[in-house]
Amino acid sequence: MIRNDRKTIALILPARNEAPALPSVLEQIPSEVDYVIVADNGSTDTTAQIAKDYGAIVVHEEKAGYGAACLSGINMLKAISPDIVAFADADGSDEIARLCELIDPVADGHADLVIERRIPVNPGALTHQQRFGNWLATSLIRLLWGHAYTDLGPMRAIKWSSLIDLDMKDKNYGWTVEMQIKALKTGLRIIEIPLPYLKRAAGRSKVSRTLRGTAGAGIKILWIILREAISGSRIVSNKKSQKVTKDAA
Repeated sequence: MIRNDRKTIALILPARNEAPALPSVLEQIPSEVDYVIVADNGSTDTTAQIAKDYGAIVVHEEKAGYGAACLSGINMLKAISPDIVAFADADGSDEIARLCELIDPVADGHADLVIERRIPVNPGALTHQQRFGNWLATSLIRLLWGHAYTDLGPMRAIKWSSLIDLDMKDKNYGWTVEMQIKALKTGLRIIEIPLPYLKRAAGRSKVSRTLRGTAGAGIKILWIILREAISGSRIVSNKKSQKVTKDAA
């Protein structure tokens, strides 16, 4: 439970054709979340209508791309300036009922960015391609910036002021790795927390289960790492960063 001295909390859910999974996701969002933003990324199904029916704020981003959807959600929130922003997938794979476990350390002032470390609980929750991509990306980050991330988990919570300072740019597959590298380069206090990770509740992945998506994501992630290494590269010894290594329950 958040010791919420009335921190304003917003959640951004990028969504593209997630109508079958979205109701369950929205029903499980903790009551501590003040604003739920569904960033509809060019859906051709009833994703937007379902989000509205559940009381979420819908922003439309026709340009396909996870990062583009996230950026649209952020732009909408600039009129609100919440204290904390969380991100999660809309496909039911994240254990969104436990979102407060990521929000709490930010709300309590112990961290600026908290990321889930995904613990697969059923077959196929993380594909072999995803596991290899995570290992490669986190190994390169450790080599270049000296921080041992264990995952690029999509569910995360970040202080709003820190998020704005990161000046996020990526509009597709490189969103998560860009945030994690920039967090190191700007000295944010970072925590990783293990949480159960499920196979998507419905529908088909636009990235991990397609050859084109997997290849595109891998190339983009490597490009982001290279770009950030060239742009003001330095080894960051962030002693404030930490990993929580307890087993996911």
